[in-house]
Amino acid sequence: MRNPAAIRAVFGANLKTLSADYPSVAGLCRDLGINRTQYNRYLSGESFPRPDVLDQICTFFGVDARILLDPIEDLDPVSSDLLNQKFLEGYFGGDATKVSHTLFPSGFFMFVRRSFIDDTQFTTGLVHVTRRNNYTFLRGFEPRSAMRSQGLSTASSNREYRGLVLRQEEGVMAVVTHRNSLACSFNFLTPETSFQSNIWEGYATRTVREKLTGRRAARMVYEYLGENTNAVLAAARQSGLVSKDQVAPFHLRLLRLSEEFR
Repeated sequence: MRNPAAIRAVFGANLKTLSADYPSVAGLCRDLGINRTQYNRYLSGESFPRPDVLDQICTFFGVDARILLDPIEDLDPVSSDLLNQKFLEGYFGGDATKVSHTLFPSGFFMFVRRSFIDDTQFTTGLVHVTRRNNYTFLRGFEPRSAMRSQGLSTASSNREYRGLVLRQEEGVMAVVTHRNSLACSFNFLTPETSFQSNIWEGYATRTVREKLTGRRAARMVYEYLGENTNAVLAAARQSGLVSKDQVAPFHLRLLRLSEEFR
């Protein structure tokens, strides 16, 4: 029979493994809604979480309470993995979920694309890419100005979007949606190796019906910022709807505004 100290050590080691792909403990604690000091005590094996906090941690990482007792590498998945269902074997999952850091690294990206609503404006913003449970995820917030211009709420819960990133033959794709939404966007990105090593180009499309006004698809550029605090803060301050003269020249070049999107 293992003593409490041994069980705390197993839980702490498992928590370190689960936290490894997150860029910072501070950011992880914010997303979890757990005090950082207390979380560090869990990591070091000094204490156990309360049952409700343990449930919170397990739900966030997609595991169950067995992480208290057994090394995480010995645990079988609690539930079936959607992308690895037998029906989809050989079609989704497997290699598609193996997005290497070289192909699409973790960290912050700034992006720019022509506005879907107004051709005279451009949407710029930030997304954060993380890896968890062998998957690559994307998270961001719609610019307040873009939400306001459409008469939509600017509350964080309405602005936040998340997505799953999968490897493609020439780059990556991301399916992105807002909370409880049946509408989403499809994004495709490929490294722009002939220009700069930290640039990806591609396009974004919306799952909406064709209308007389507005766009359903637009070219898009991603620039990798990593964890460069100054660059991330600068990009955050510039996020929103901007005019053409506020878009960086090398981004405009890749957006190819004079060419028809095909």
